[in-house]
Amino acid sequence: MEYFKKEVEVAGKKFIIESGKVAKQANGSCTVRVGETIVLVTAVAAKEPKPGINFIPLTVDYRERAYAAGKIPGGFFKREAKPRDGEILVSRLIDRSIRPLLPEYWRNDTQISAVVISHDGQNDSKIAAILGVSVALYTSDLPFTMPVASVRMGKINGQLVINPLIDDQKSSSLDLVVSGTEEALTMVEAAAQELSEEEILEALNLARETIKGICLFQKSLPVKTKIQVTEPRYNASLKIDIETEATSKAEEAVVIKEKGEREFFWTSFKKNISSKLLEKYPEELPETADAIMEDIFYKKARELVLSKKVRTDGRSLEEIRPINCETDILPRVHGSSLFTRGQTQALVTVTLGTPSDMQIMDELTDEYKERFILHYNFPGFATGEPKSERSTSRREIGHGHLTKRALRAILPNEEDFSYTIRIVSDILESNGSSSMASVCGASLALFNAGVPVKASCAGVAMGLMKEGSNYVILTDIMGMEDHLGDMDFKVAGTRKGITALQMDIKISGLTTEIMIQALEQAKCGRFFILDKMDAAVSVPKNDLSNFAPRIATLTIPQNKIGELIGPGGKNIRKIQEENNVKIDIDEIGKVFISGIESIGVDSAKEYVESLTAEAEIGKIYKGKIVKIMSFGAFAEILPGKEGLIHISQLSNQHTKKVEDVVREGDEVKVKVIEIDKQGRINLSIKAVN
Repeated sequence: MEYFKKEVEVAGKKFIIESGKVAKQANGSCTVRVGETIVLVTAVAAKEPKPGINFIPLTVDYRERAYAAGKIPGGFFKREAKPRDGEILVSRLIDRSIRPLLPEYWRNDTQISAVVISHDGQNDSKIAAILGVSVALYTSDLPFTMPVASVRMGKINGQLVINPLIDDQKSSSLDLVVSGTEEALTMVEAAAQELSEEEILEALNLARETIKGICLFQKSLPVKTKIQVTEPRYNASLKIDIETEATSKAEEAVVIKEKGEREFFWTSFKKNISSKLLEKYPEELPETADAIMEDIFYKKARELVLSKKVRTDGRSLEEIRPINCETDILPRVHGSSLFTRGQTQALVTVTLGTPSDMQIMDELTDEYKERFILHYNFPGFATGEPKSERSTSRREIGHGHLTKRALRAILPNEEDFSYTIRIVSDILESNGSSSMASVCGASLALFNAGVPVKASCAGVAMGLMKEGSNYVILTDIMGMEDHLGDMDFKVAGTRKGITALQMDIKISGLTTEIMIQALEQAKCGRFFILDKMDAAVSVPKNDLSNFAPRIATLTIPQNKIGELIGPGGKNIRKIQEENNVKIDIDEIGKVFISGIESIGVDSAKEYVESLTAEAEIGKIYKGKIVKIMSFGAFAEILPGKEGLIHISQLSNQHTKKVEDVVREGDEVKVKVIEIDKQGRINLSIKAVN
């Protein structure tokens, strides 16, 4: 492996690439450094192709070592275990960026590993990782011949920023990650604060120009001799016989509207014709015949759409499948909905919790608490398959993340709505775009739960089929169109603008004109879906579910936190037990009081306020006589706060003995007339009258 060390500048930041120094037994390897963030990337492939498969066997693993940020992993074992969701999401970003660029017939097991070995807390390791993967593959002997690069676009104070620092990303209204080659984009992932289509397009165009320069730089790097990939060979007569038998059947199959019927028809035919032909050609593999028949089906389905402008289920290009919206379908949950679009159906629930229910996120850069949790589940029965439910799949994590990003922009601020929010989307049926159905269903469920969201949010999946200059853009694609198409483009947002976007592209030649049309068509589709949703429920409920906790919040001085808690937790425990509530206090003095019944929450709040309040001169309090002395009486006006009522302040009349006016246990109205330098409180009954 030839040693080299090169650098490329991107928006004022230097990316230093070094190869041939470490991990030299891999097919390709390098380190990428930006600032003090360093990622080690390796690419390894099996020597021989894997038999009996018709897909590219690519696995991508992005991992973050705790030592990279000077941390020791938490937990009992004190070592990195299974990848966190964030690591899986980056692995998916890398996979989606490079998979379309590998040869169609590459069948060798391929493993990409990107490991963060140093992190400065500011420079983005994810963008460095994608660049490193491209360099490792491009300079290796693996058949990867078109460099890829990635940039992150932010919008801060109205200005587009390329690869913003991590701290700057927090104030950005846009988080857009774009990957592409010198010629075209391959992957787009975005979250936005209701930005317009024009703003998104502007960011994409700037990203494209930046990516082009990084890809040109990579072409100057030394490259190994590439492994040659050849198309599988088979008897030409087999293909002719299959075409004779299968062409007309494929034409029949593609126009069957119902998914199950179409799959049964085509699968049964393939099984029968395959067994017959393989008797005639015993030297051929079943996978070969299957691949030829699938190619025929693929071409006929695309031909129907491109030439006749009619989709396989009979819809027009911009037509959305029938939509049905139901809410409040589960009696005990805090909010629920059932969103159905064609043969895709999502059951979505909202659960409201207290601040103690927030999820602790232990990330490489920092640890924080997440108040918004979203989980997406895709069981086998959703597509009629017997699949065991084990651990959460990468696909489920990815779809849940996209749904979560789409909804975050519409949630109320924590100051206005202090609940922890958990959304679960259970996909009950799927024929395309279940993540966008989850967005719609979650929006409805939030309304049903009484969460004061800013607006309704909907999503739609767009598709593209293109042959030369002839192309069509499809609205609300179903599963088969996703598989057969050249682009999967999901757009979610409100009537005001886009909140999330995800695009995977299988072809080059995606022009700006196509992007403009796709975004505009997606906007029309989104508005159509929002109309359907608004017809079902247009405003959030006035009140929360009877089964949801009630929360009251207040802020106390930091020096009063200990006083509220009390010795050994005595005070706070007493308040919780007497009012049947739970109290959480953060380090800055914010107090969260939660309980099922409002009366208990209100009572506890009132007590906390009085416990932490300071006496004010001139204010009248309801006091309780706690001690009698010869010179006056002591009254408790606030929990733990007593003041002296001098004998001269007990009455407008002359008082010989304190007991002539008050006794221990009496409740009296008193006015604070003085607080001396030592904090002692002087009270008066006389001043009240």
